[in-house]
Amino acid sequence: MGLLDVLLGRSKPVKPDLDQLFGLPSAAITLQTAGFRPTGLGSVCFASVEGGAFAEAQQDIKALVATEPSQDAYGYTWLLSRHEPDDIPALVTDLHAINAGLEGQGFGPQLLCSLIGFRDAAQRPLALVYLYKRGAFYPFAPLPGEKRDNPLELQVRALVTDDLRIEQDLSRWFPVWGAPGL
Repeated sequence: MGLLDVLLGRSKPVKPDLDQLFGLPSAAITLQTAGFRPTGLGSVCFASVEGGAFAEAQQDIKALVATEPSQDAYGYTWLLSRHEPDDIPALVTDLHAINAGLEGQGFGPQLLCSLIGFRDAAQRPLALVYLYKRGAFYPFAPLPGEKRDNPLELQVRALVTDDLRIEQDLSRWFPVWGAPGL
């Protein structure tokens, strides 16, 4: 970062750190004490690109990790991984493998986010979302009608702040409506 960047208020972007995903098992234990149980579902979202190299990278990932692909209304691709709800380490390993596989093939810029899902006794959904380009997590608690439970999101942020690197800029807590795994 140069002097001009400092004068113009630019900051150096945070580098992705996929090892941050391995903090999810301890965050899951913290959330269980608050009444949220893991669903055993997790997914990775990325922007697909045309070409044989990207198709080959996806095939390599499918050979390593059993996933269910889907596309959302915005054209992003999601790969859903399923495990037993109490096997968060295996789910995290799958998510890490998917992200690392795409990153290792040179498609890191296409990665958007990863998430794992939780539900409480009232079946309220909650996700811990990892923003690849920010190297940080945030909670997402959707309500019916594409609304968010902001108080719950802030409560979860306070709960898991010792377990995960939390995205401090709340404007970057993007909704992931209808995300597989939620």
